Formats: sequence, C-alpha cells, structure tokens
Amino acid sequence: MSYKFTKWLILIIPTLVVGVWEVVRHQFLMPFVSMELGNVLTPIILFAVSITLQYRWFANLERMQEELQRERALKARLEQREQLARELHDGIAQSLFLLSVKVDRAERQQQAAGSSYDWNGLRKSIHEVNRYVREAISDLRIPPGAREGEGDEASMSAIVRRIAVEQQLTLHLDWQLEEAGWPAKAKMVLVSCLREAVINAAKHAGVQAIEISASGDAHSFTVTITDRGRGFTEEAAVKPGRYGLQIMRERTNEMGWELTVASRSGETMIQIRGGGGTDEGSRVGRG
Repeated sequence: MSYKFTKWLILIIPTLVVGVWEVVRHQFLMPFVSMELGNVLTPIILFAVSITLQYRWFANLERMQEELQRERALKARLEQREQLARELHDGIAQSLFLLSVKVDRAERQQQAAGSSYDWNGLRKSIHEVNRYVREAISDLRIPPGAREGEGDEASMSAIVRRIAVEQQLTLHLDWQLEEAGWPAKAKMVLVSCLREAVINAAKHAGVQAIEISASGDAHSFTVTITDRGRGFTEEAAVKPGRYGLQIMRERTNEMGWELTVASRSGETMIQIRGGGGTDEGSRVGRG
C-alpha cells in the first residue's frame, strides 16, 4: 500500500463513515434513536472506525517513515565509506606504490655503488601493508549492514566471486561451506588467504580461470584452490618480491590450520584445512 493511497484513505474514510451514519439514522433510525443519542453515537462510531482501520494505516505510515530514515542513514554511511575508500586508494595505496618504486631504485643505486643490503624484508613489509590497505578498501565497499549478516554480499563465497571479477578470472565455484558460526578473525583470515590465492593465480599462473571448492563448517573445513597454469618450483616461490604464500602460511599457522601446496607445470593446487587438530603448515609456497 503506497503512501499516497494510505493518505487519501485516512482523509476520505472518516468523512464517508460520518456521512453514511447521518443518512442512515435520519432516514431509517429516527423512530428508534433520539437526536441526543445519535449525537453521542456519532463520535463513538467514528472512534471505533479509526481504531479498527486507521490504526493499521498509521502503523504502515510509521513503518514507511522508519524505512525511509534507515535508507537515508545507510546512504550516508555508504557515502562516507566510499569517500574513505577513495582517500585510502588515492593516498596510502599510491604512496605505498611509490615507496616500492623508490626501494627498487635505491637497491639499484646501491648495487651500482658496490655495496649490498638485503631489501627483501622491507619489500615484504610494503607488500603486506599494501595488501592490508587494499583489503580495507574492498571491505569498505561492502554495504555495512551486510557485514553483520543482514545480506548475502558479505558471505565468503560472494567476496570470492567479487575478487575473481576484479582479477578478470572466470571462477568455477563449488561452495558447500557452512558460513554460520564463524568467528570474525577466522573468516577474515580465510578470506585473506583466498584473496591471495586468486591474485597470485592471476599474476603468476597465466590463467583465465580458477577453480575453488569448499566444504565443512567453522569447526572442520576444507578449501581447495586450483589453477591450470604454468606452475612453479620451490625456488621460484621464495624469490625476492614473492611473498604471497609465505604470508598465507604464516596466517594459517597462526590459526592452527594446515596449508598444503602442490604445483607442477599445468596445475597448481592450494588446500587449506581447518579443525581436527591440524597445526602444521606447508613447506611449499608461491610468491
């Protein structure tokens, strides 16, 4: 029922009720209902009609007003989050990129001068901070109500689909993972690992598609990410500037999960298992 229709009902119904009552009592009820009694009954009838009919209409108006206020508040929050995401992207993310460029330049200048310094630790820190910033930007663009589970946009499967779209990969997703009951930190770590795996496949594997399967629940689960790309060796995985799976391994170890990586030419499979007392990480990684 629209606002305009409800408004006209509220305006018209009392008038019609009083008019019909007055016609009926003057035409048919005068022998039975005195003028004084009729005058008393008129407001009583009008009040009864208001209670039985208009109360529900006013409740609808109040509900529509509350929904409008919530939508306005949500729009304001979304605009604030979008502005913050834009400032992060235009400020910190670009500054981190320039810092990475300066580190590369400083390393080349130092090598030309004949001195040496291990820049890998600094590069890893820049890489991880940059990833945190980009995760924050991505999270800020999730509707705030969805984070509390009010919608499907904050589900892990939806986030994975969005990451695949951002990386321009075709995603073959078999998601049987029960997402209820996950602690916030566990969900964040798993999503971060999935994001890292998808980005690594897009950057290093030379693929156009990726397969992800997930099953289980918060207590015991298995997630497998597979790409049909060029693969890598253990030596290539630990090359300078290749920190993706090193960070994944650190995060899964911290959660007590098991990270297994198997790679050969034509296929790379990353598997994350949680629950069942798993507490060891893989010794293989892709950068």
